[in-house]
Amino acid sequence: MPAPESRVAFVSGARLPGWVARFAASHGTVGVEELDGGLQLSAPDGAVALLQPPWPPDGRPGRGSDAVERLASLAAQSRMLGLVLVRRGGYSVAAVRDGAAVAAKSGTRHIQSRTAAGGSSQQRFARRRANQADALVEAVAEHAERIFAEQRIEYLVPGGDRTLAEQVLGAPVLKRYAALTRLPFLDVPDPRAAVLKQAAADACSVRILVTDPA
Repeated sequence: MPAPESRVAFVSGARLPGWVARFAASHGTVGVEELDGGLQLSAPDGAVALLQPPWPPDGRPGRGSDAVERLASLAAQSRMLGLVLVRRGGYSVAAVRDGAAVAAKSGTRHIQSRTAAGGSSQQRFARRRANQADALVEAVAEHAERIFAEQRIEYLVPGGDRTLAEQVLGAPVLKRYAALTRLPFLDVPDPRAAVLKQAAADACSVRILVTDPA
């Protein structure tokens, strides 16, 4: 028997009730269970969907007559996010509200690929890669500080390469934001305009992990 397959979808608060209705239409009447991490929908055919809010209520809970409506209401609230996307091939930093960037900076920086050479050559390449990575982290952190300083950032959203993103957010120039809540990591390719646009929308959407029946 094949193992169940899982996939991730991002759905805005406004579209969430319709998504849930279509899920039920495809899989049968669903049970709804409120968990610490969100809502779990369980269908009679074995399909399961875990719906996770884009941010915590933090004293501003969603409103509605049922759990889905309340989650949709929470996701539809307006929050200001600090988005940091960074990979070896480029970066994007942005202040995001309502699913769109209100201020952003993107660019490219080259980090040399690993080499198969040995001995002193390998050491030189390793030092060069480390220096290039340090320069990238420093540059991205400075851009982020400039953009974030103009907004009232409530949460941070890292994405791209986990190690580089953590180094950027841990940079001294961003120390004032260290205590902010980190929202779920976004797995994105090299940041470009289209990638940034999609990431901004996803960061403000309900993250849905769907597990199909085996």
